[in-house]
Amino acid sequence: MSEQSMRPQNRWGVVIGAILIQLALGAIYAWSVFTPALEAAGWSKFQTQLVFSVGLATFAIVMTFAGRLMGRLGPQKLAIAGGITLGVGYALAGLLGADNFWVTLIFVGLVGGAGIGLGYVVPIAVGMRWFPDHKGMITGLAVAGFGFGAMGWVKAAGEWGHLLDGLGLSQTLMIYGAAFAALILVGSLWMRMPPKGWNPSGQQVAARVSPKGSENYSLVEMLRTPQFYLLFFTFAVSAGSGLMAVGLMKLYPMQALQANGLSLAEASAIAGTAMAVFFSLANGIGRIAWGTISDRLGRRRSVAIMAGSQAVLLFLFTSMAGNESLLYLGAALIGFNFGGNFALFPALTADMFGNERVGQNYPIVFLSYGAGGIIFPLLGGTLGDLGNFPLAFSICAGACLVGMGATMLIRKPDIEEAHHAMSVHGFLHQMHWDELEHAFEGHADKR
Repeated sequence: MSEQSMRPQNRWGVVIGAILIQLALGAIYAWSVFTPALEAAGWSKFQTQLVFSVGLATFAIVMTFAGRLMGRLGPQKLAIAGGITLGVGYALAGLLGADNFWVTLIFVGLVGGAGIGLGYVVPIAVGMRWFPDHKGMITGLAVAGFGFGAMGWVKAAGEWGHLLDGLGLSQTLMIYGAAFAALILVGSLWMRMPPKGWNPSGQQVAARVSPKGSENYSLVEMLRTPQFYLLFFTFAVSAGSGLMAVGLMKLYPMQALQANGLSLAEASAIAGTAMAVFFSLANGIGRIAWGTISDRLGRRRSVAIMAGSQAVLLFLFTSMAGNESLLYLGAALIGFNFGGNFALFPALTADMFGNERVGQNYPIVFLSYGAGGIIFPLLGGTLGDLGNFPLAFSICAGACLVGMGATMLIRKPDIEEAHHAMSVHGFLHQMHWDELEHAFEGHADKR
């Protein structure tokens, strides 16, 4: 593609493609709609949450490799690979029998999670290249579909499309697999990087210098800074608490509503609406809103406010879940804050460790999402089996408060100190991280 064909206005096509891709990748947040059917088939709450946790962990781990693969394959091919992997995973789970725990764990958790990990990095990296002037806003837009997608998939399986009732779990998963692959293949048409040196005015420049993100840290240098570990911890507890809420947003309110006298059918419909409409819409809106807010308020301050308010909401949710109106409000506010994580942390990583390195560095920061996605949903499932959902929400609230405190300690790192620090240097050097980084950069420049 010639440089003339990549005019500045074409960058908005990237937003369209990103949303289409993320609508499909957001399928993992629709997992809770399947859990009642799986429990009816004899699964424990722990098993339902294990599939969810394995999917999240695989997503995060594969994403660390996707950053390097994008430099070799290009963003479009990587997006296509992710779409096919995700679609095949869900389709095979349905074809081989989704009520079998091991089949679902392997094909939805491992294969489906790998597909999400391959595709997720593409819209973020491409979006930041096209919108260096609005990092928070574009990151929020690029990942908004991930939050909005859950609403459609939950409702299509349940109250709107009645796919689960009409076709059953296996056929629903097969249909979803085909739909996921199709959306990502269409969205990938826009996943192309701008020419090297391109800026929003359409001019070619030798380099862009900005007050935030102008010092670019290598992966090794980033790992030598205390800021990385503070960032990693805060992301883990903030995202992990929200992921626990995602996994329990139908199960726990159903239990609380029935305890207040509603029938199973009524409780299921209300809890499904809380998850599919209020949480999911607010999740998507929160990504855009928090990203835009952080461009004005500052990333660190925005993260601290988000984590602190999430702590309060999680504490209060145990008294809100049994009331329909309060449940909708709580689900929306928790979803709004949860969505903000995925706009704020990529942009904060760029601010701290460099705009040009975010494609390499953010996947490592994102491993915290996988850690949180293992610990907190399994905590929720275990305490749910013990009949103590409120304790799970309270523990998560306390963790968010600690995360808020950690955020307040984050300061812009000193690149000279990172360059000369000795911690973890020997180990990482043996793993040839530097060579991998140079190889990645070389392939990326060719693109």
